[in-house]
Amino acid sequence: MKNIIFLILITSLLASCSAKKKSLYTWNKYEDTGYKYVKNNNESSTNDLIEEYKKIISNQNGTRGLVPPGIYADYGFVLIQANRVEEGKLMLQKEIELYPESKIFINKIYSMLE
Repeated sequence: MKNIIFLILITSLLASCSAKKKSLYTWNKYEDTGYKYVKNNNESSTNDLIEEYKKIISNQNGTRGLVPPGIYADYGFVLIQANRVEEGKLMLQKEIELYPESKIFINKIYSMLE
């Protein structure tokens, strides 16, 4: 009986160690694309970053299943800089809906637009 309990304990310990830890959010290639955008700051890098935002928003496989905090805000700001103001405002509003605590930050962006 002790051997069976010991075997079950060891099996459960080993099974818990082998599980791959899943992250809260899916970031895709955001880090690299964001770096290239800041480094180059041209039309191509802007378009690449916008496409990366679309991928992040449409494909969230993290444990929360939500778009990461700040993504909608950052996406909106980039759209506004690319003269796509209405689309940008829509993304800023989505950030507030998903993360209400960001409203103060978003209001500062709105004040910059005026």
